Amino acid sequence: MSRGFVREGDQEEAPVIPPRAALPNNVTNYVTQEGFEALKSEKIELLHELSNFEKTDEREKRRKSAEIDGKLNLLNERINSARILDAKDQNLDEVRFGATVTYKIDSSKTPVTLKIVGVDEANIREKKIAFIAPIAKAMIGKKVGEIARLSLGGEEREVVILEIVYGAKSKPQ
Repeated sequence: MSRGFVREGDQEEAPVIPPRAALPNNVTNYVTQEGFEALKSEKIELLHELSNFEKTDEREKRRKSAEIDGKLNLLNERINSARILDAKDQNLDEVRFGATVTYKIDSSKTPVTLKIVGVDEANIREKKIAFIAPIAKAMIGKKVGEIARLSLGGEEREVVILEIVYGAKSKPQ
């Protein structure tokens, strides 16, 4: 049948599937073990949601199924490309992936503590930033007492590294 004879109300819109956190092309998808476990838990939740949603409307059921399938496809790409980095395998006296870093910017009176994690783990409320964030890139490779230079919109700021912690003690306050 020609598309000209289909009522506008009968056409289904493709579901909008929100993208995952941005990971630049050709950048390895580093994750912490904790972050990898969170990705796997998210997959289990989506599979559970897919098998348990109840809608009597067939259109709504197809739309919801397509939305969850789309999210699962994006999630599976991240899980399959994940490379778990263990802090024990890194130089623990300098800022690296998985470090919780306490620092001060320029003349700021208050130090800031953030953990450097994978893009899917980043959550500013939990004080976790992605390893691709400008501040993380500026601090990587620095040791306690060293100064990292951070360029922000034509302005350069000095970031003084005050403390670097790895492991169980590395939960930001």
